[in-house]
Amino acid sequence: MRVRRIAAVLGAAVALFAVICVVRAARLEPYRIETAPADSSIAGAPFTVDRLRAALRFPTVSTQDSAQFDPAPFLSLHDWVTTAFPNVSRRLTREVVAGYSLLYTWTGSDSTLDPFLLMGHLDVVPVERGTESRWTHPPFEGVVADSFVWGRGALDDKTSVIAILEAVEWLIGHGFEPRRTVYLAFGHDEELGGSSGAGQLAAILQARAGRLAFLVDEGGVIAEGLIPGVDRPVALIGVVEKGSIGVRLTVEQTGGHSSMPPRHTAVGILSQAITRLEANPMPARLTPVVEEMLLRVAPEMPLIARIPLANLWAFRPLIVRALQKNDRIGATLRTTTAATMVSGSPKENVLPIVARGLVNFRILPGDTPEMVLDHVRRTVDDTIVHVEGRGREASPVADYKAPEFMVVEKTILQLFPRAVPVPFLMIGGTDTRHYEGLTRNVYRFNPIVATTELVSGAHGTNERVRADDFVRAARFYAQLIRNAQ
Repeated sequence: MRVRRIAAVLGAAVALFAVICVVRAARLEPYRIETAPADSSIAGAPFTVDRLRAALRFPTVSTQDSAQFDPAPFLSLHDWVTTAFPNVSRRLTREVVAGYSLLYTWTGSDSTLDPFLLMGHLDVVPVERGTESRWTHPPFEGVVADSFVWGRGALDDKTSVIAILEAVEWLIGHGFEPRRTVYLAFGHDEELGGSSGAGQLAAILQARAGRLAFLVDEGGVIAEGLIPGVDRPVALIGVVEKGSIGVRLTVEQTGGHSSMPPRHTAVGILSQAITRLEANPMPARLTPVVEEMLLRVAPEMPLIARIPLANLWAFRPLIVRALQKNDRIGATLRTTTAATMVSGSPKENVLPIVARGLVNFRILPGDTPEMVLDHVRRTVDDTIVHVEGRGREASPVADYKAPEFMVVEKTILQLFPRAVPVPFLMIGGTDTRHYEGLTRNVYRFNPIVATTELVSGAHGTNERVRADDFVRAARFYAQLIRNAQ
């Protein structure tokens, strides 16, 4: 009889638990904010891709080897911008910074209002030598075909630069004058970290403005099909980006002839160390930003998928395990481990005296470079392997409850009414880190619709953007500038 009572109590508890979980899931309401329709003239503004096509023809390539840097395309692009956007050149003050970056100032009528900044970068990554024939259209010709604009920089990041300039050109032409000063900053070395371009641009703004209301740079996109179970587009607004550290592993041995090898060569020892690191990543967890993102998209999912997200108190470990199966989402849950570079002997039959490896870690908010180094030493657990590295922590988390964030959200919904705007953890890096002292409100967002296939084109082959998306991006920036006043 006692066993039956215990079973009955357990059964009732399980039933009550299930009811609570289902009710909480059913009560999740879609994220909504009130916003007026987009300005009718902006919503119908006849932007074209002509100037984007022209900008893609300038091979403004950033190279790791500074000796290979070619300044001519950057200077030619500067000259072209001056003539291609006459209203911008007439009304805004232009400065060339660090030789090749551009800073524009659109002075507002009310100097008591904090200015804001729209950013992009002029440089692009190289096209890997020997892969040019794999492109459907040449990477530096700005071809329009099959409803796309093709070319290196179409996604990263000339669409942002040219769309911003298109928006300002159009607004000036239609008599708009800002109350709040608007800065436009276009760095020339973002792909190398931005220390020269963005670093000097930020220093100028620090001295001149002191602080910014907010800034918008490249980052998240309007994601279609990137989040499993969500049919609506999701506007990923980056509010924090991971830190990074390159950990160098060095193994020194005696060397010698390959015909008399030791049990493990320096390369073998190094390989074992790297294998241990790959097999034992740092712990996965949900950060507050990722939690907020999941809670905002949960109401768009079927009820069965909503249940665990609406009850994180009970299902958190299950959710973390499930999300790790998706590489893209899983990267937002932990400090990631990526072995990227190795070197050893200079010749096939020579035992290496020194073997070196580099493992790149992208650091989750809350972790530190010191924690990564400690993890590496404990995981490798071999005193023969020398471990060293310097890195930076994740950026500060932008305020996604702030009125400035709501301005970005509202603008998104005006141009992309079906989208669900969410705060987003950036797994890559931008040069916004140079501006962190100017504002807490650092938002990273590209107003373009992207699928997995399109996103893979950035830094890869067949980089392209939909022509219609570029037009909507220009409208987005025009509406954002209006809304921010």
